[in-house]
Amino acid sequence: MFNLYMTALKSLAVKETNRYLRIWVQTLVPPVITTSLYFVIFGKMIGGRIGEMGGFSYMEFIVPGLIMMSAITSSYANVSSSFFSQKFQKNIEELLVAPVPTHVIIWGFVIGGLGRSVLVGSLVTIISLFFVPLHVHSWAIVILTLLMTAILFSLAGLINGIFAQSYDDVSIVPTFVLQPLTYLGGVFYSISMLPPVWQAISKINPIVYMISGFRFGFLGTTDVPIYLSITILVLFIVVLYSVCWYLINKGKGLRS
Repeated sequence: MFNLYMTALKSLAVKETNRYLRIWVQTLVPPVITTSLYFVIFGKMIGGRIGEMGGFSYMEFIVPGLIMMSAITSSYANVSSSFFSQKFQKNIEELLVAPVPTHVIIWGFVIGGLGRSVLVGSLVTIISLFFVPLHVHSWAIVILTLLMTAILFSLAGLINGIFAQSYDDVSIVPTFVLQPLTYLGGVFYSISMLPPVWQAISKINPIVYMISGFRFGFLGTTDVPIYLSITILVLFIVVLYSVCWYLINKGKGLRS
């Protein structure tokens, strides 16, 4: 039985991977181009005037945040659009009636989002080498925070795909929730620069902990303790995974 489940998981994961690789011009190229523009505009043109931040050049400071931003949007968009497409085309019904656990369905989509996120993050990292030298304080923290963040937002994208009733619904959350939280998550600045009140408000934003943890892996500096960043990631993954399992297991938003 275990081998059958693993075969089902592999099939779903391969299908999700082939999906974004088949249309790589739409899934991989745009975030790389967008991030390259950030490097040029914020890093080269504006960064020289800002000077150092946290003991590093402004370009070095924003690179981890830009990598994480591209990874977040890629994992979320991949799963939310893929799941809704299958729901819209009624293909999701085949998964619901298949003799596989809900966990297999969840991880099949998450692996697809995780793969795209890591691939985009790697491409953006390579592009950053044309602007700044690579500094890595801890590869373990870099890999851990990237993988956990990609899993978290893949699960969030899955929830979006479950509740979405149209393609417009798929884009609402990234546009009005995810993007503002990411920009306010410390990508372009250190929250230690903010007044105490705004620092406290910023710490309500969970993306602050993800970007700070990822930046610590590269530069060894962080706005919040690294153990707190990891704890927040674990907590959110557990909560979102439980929500995904409940919704799919009960057929919420999936069954007519």
